[in-house]
Amino acid sequence: MNHIHRVFQEVDIIGKLADLKDQHYRNTLLLSAIVELLVEKNLLTTDDLDRKIKQLDQLAMPGNPIKPPKREADRPTR
Repeated sequence: MNHIHRVFQEVDIIGKLADLKDQHYRNTLLLSAIVELLVEKNLLTTDDLDRKIKQLDQLAMPGNPIKPPKREADRPTR
């Protein structure tokens, strides 16, 4: 009986992980759409965004800065 209980716990954890991945994807998609619209409408530049990201990251994680994007294609255009 204990083995069956552990299997059900693992299935539950896998389901929760899948839900988290789905929510993360949706949040990322929404954020990307908002940023792209702001850049397209000239309400925000990628430089503004980079500065704000660095500023907020420094407040949240002092001494552990984020790494820059690996490819230029990862950044929204102006």
